[in-house]
Amino acid sequence: MRLKWPAACPLAAEGPIRKAPMTSAQAFAQIEDGVAFAQAIVDTIREPLLVLDKDLRVVCASRAFYQTFKLRPEDVAGCPLYRVGEGQWNIPELRVLLETILPQHAVMDAYEIDHDFGESGRRTMVLNARTVVEKGKGERLILLAMEDVTVQRAAEAAMRDLLAEKDVLLQEMRHRVGNSLQLIASILMMKARAVSSEEARHHLQDAHQRILSIAAAQQQLQASRPGEAIALAPYLGRLCETLTATLIGDARPIVVKVEAVGSAPSNEAASLGLIVTELVINALKHAFRADATAGEILVAYESAADGAWRLSVTDNGVGTPTESAAKVTPGLGTSIIRALGHQLDARIESVGGPRGTRVSLTHGAFAPPTVAAS
Repeated sequence: MRLKWPAACPLAAEGPIRKAPMTSAQAFAQIEDGVAFAQAIVDTIREPLLVLDKDLRVVCASRAFYQTFKLRPEDVAGCPLYRVGEGQWNIPELRVLLETILPQHAVMDAYEIDHDFGESGRRTMVLNARTVVEKGKGERLILLAMEDVTVQRAAEAAMRDLLAEKDVLLQEMRHRVGNSLQLIASILMMKARAVSSEEARHHLQDAHQRILSIAAAQQQLQASRPGEAIALAPYLGRLCETLTATLIGDARPIVVKVEAVGSAPSNEAASLGLIVTELVINALKHAFRADATAGEILVAYESAADGAWRLSVTDNGVGTPTESAAKVTPGLGTSIIRALGHQLDARIESVGGPRGTRVSLTHGAFAPPTVAAS
């Protein structure tokens, strides 16, 4: 006989009674050997891990802990942490962590200690700790996980030593290069004075000036480290002062001005310095008549927040009869500028007219800042 439930009966409307699914905590609570289960979980962790009670006694430890510190389970379980391994864990920094910091914050991340662990040797460990409360008993447990970063820190220290050694070698190389350039410049000048051919003398003097300009650029960066940011205003200013003193002195009324804002890495600054050197030399040689009563060369550098920049060298000399784009006067200087511009991923543009010439190099989508109308 089939029973029929009254329409008003809740069971008739809701159907068969279903049990609510168990939570993970309820499922774990039904496991008969909870301690063994917890130990199995701990042992699956690759990094050393300790579970401590409120008195800082070891409740359990991971297999990785025993292997890393060469300890036996029977010598660790139930032992006060500071006595584990004949006191190798009696670390002042760890005491501060477990007894002072952790009770106040319940969480601690990336606490690094460096300690001699006896038979295991000196190690650098990064500690992470959590305070948990055991359900039902209300007792506090501490989970202490550790990551051995000894090899990593040793590699970092070795890298720092290599970089420091490289910096020393680089400074020595720069010093020797500077001395060699000065020696070469002196030899070229001696040869220029000795030759009878006017053309040969001209070429030797030209080479002498270029060597001096390279030496000047190199000397300005001699004290900098690779990648160090170089303030361009004083760097280019001193470079141009050296060039004018070397090439014209007080003989001609030509002024070189520098307007530079920002900085550049030392390797980039070196290339910018060589470009400015070539362009200023070219302007000093060709932009002004011998009888000119005044002249000005402006070196300008502007940069944008996105890394774009523009370098320009402008003179108010005789100029050129027509404008030309992306073209510089042919010669050795042109080759140097083009090579350096390619290295800096910069576009080269030269604009000339009856009132002077401007050569600019632009990196990225640089646009001069706009000034709001008043």
